[in-house]
Amino acid sequence: MGGIVKDLQSKAELDNLRSTGAPVILHFWATWCEASKHMDQVFSHLSTDFPSAQFLRVEAEEQPEVSEEYSVSAVPYFVFFNDGKKVDTLEGADASSLAHKIAKVAGSANFGEAAAPASLGMAAGSSILETIKELGKENGSSQAVNQAQPGTGDALVKRLQQLVNSNPIMLFMKGTPETPRCGFSQNVVRILKDENVKFGSFDILSDDEVREGLKKFSNWPTFPQLYCKGELLGGCDIAISMHESGELKEVFREHGIDTDGSEKTEISEGGNGQTGVTESTGLGTTLNSRLESLINSNPVMLFMKGKPEEPKCGFSGKVVEILREEKVNFKSFDILSDEEVRQGLKVYSNWSSYPQLYIKGELLGGSDIVLEMQKSGELKRVLIEKGIIEKETLEDRLKTLVASSPVMLFMKGSPDAPKCGFSSKVVNALREEGVNFGHFDILSDEEVRQGLKAYSNWPTFPQLYHKGELIGGCDIILEMKSSGELKSTLSE
Repeated sequence: MGGIVKDLQSKAELDNLRSTGAPVILHFWATWCEASKHMDQVFSHLSTDFPSAQFLRVEAEEQPEVSEEYSVSAVPYFVFFNDGKKVDTLEGADASSLAHKIAKVAGSANFGEAAAPASLGMAAGSSILETIKELGKENGSSQAVNQAQPGTGDALVKRLQQLVNSNPIMLFMKGTPETPRCGFSQNVVRILKDENVKFGSFDILSDDEVREGLKKFSNWPTFPQLYCKGELLGGCDIAISMHESGELKEVFREHGIDTDGSEKTEISEGGNGQTGVTESTGLGTTLNSRLESLINSNPVMLFMKGKPEEPKCGFSGKVVEILREEKVNFKSFDILSDEEVRQGLKVYSNWSSYPQLYIKGELLGGSDIVLEMQKSGELKRVLIEKGIIEKETLEDRLKTLVASSPVMLFMKGSPDAPKCGFSSKVVNALREEGVNFGHFDILSDEEVRQGLKAYSNWPTFPQLYHKGELIGGCDIILEMKSSGELKSTLSE
């Protein structure tokens, strides 16, 4: 009964469909996410080419039970089933990869093997690649086209140069000026509006190739990135500092930028075709004051569905989990308990979904932004800079590493590829005794390598620890093994 995308109504419905053994593809999406809308078009087109498969759409925030079961923390997100089992997943707006994965599960290609564009065409029908390309063009992204074509290195550099120089002031951001997808991008948009300059923008969430390529092109690992006449000025912190000191206005004037222009912005590739920056919120004074008070009631404030101990959606639960992993003290507000706050905050923050995380009164973003920042290490950096958490000392780091496994080996190389004979001998001794152990390659981190010598008062490697206590190096380990003491000691 393929050829149509159905809205999943319940987990029970999914379980019933899986039990048939037929291929099933789930698309977790959100109405507020432009990338989801783009991928939903691709998803619908693909459904007509694979009539033997079930194509299901799931509004992630409205189906928390299903979202949580499949660990959905960002959209768009796809889960693939065959013979009743989950066989693959895909996160992000990657149309070409989606087509390949569906072809593997439901088409003629064998699952687990790479599907070349030629075999994809046979499995999906002759028109599907062109359809994907056209959809990419319509949505301001050439990601699908580039991924379907080899040898894009030089082409990517040329494209990045064109983008950077496409406007005298060019902002690479998360989201669009009308709907920023992170607080830092929102702050730079606000600054440019205050400077009264026209600028172009590119939504780096809409094109992963540009997003990753620009990091290397500019040697700047985070976003937003602000350019003036093709030269990188910096990110959010630098833009704020230059704006507050008046230096930003001077730079614009030196480069012949009109600072008396319209407040509207010029949207470049990656935008949604709309222009202008959101005007004042228009909220009543009482509600506006209440929202400001709530946002600033704690240095870290999370507006979520439910409570930290009982989240009512997977996205809220994920942010709670991340904050706990980062050991952050935070306060929360259940937006399901107060409709006025729930609707008002969307307008106040110009952010249409929940959860929303604020640090020192500034919006950081939602679950996908927070998750991405944690993965990149940017979240910890921001928390340290804002004085929320203290920078981890080397001693604290060493304590954490030493205690990361009941039996912990600091060695040269890895257990499967030791880079010194002494490390190899200790690995063999532990394996012969059937001991499970964690390990750390001290050649990969000079700070740990030198710091551990002083921490343990032991000048050489390998070093073996048990429950945080140093056992010794190679000679001691081999002696303990020979006497039968090693296994009994590490088993205590």
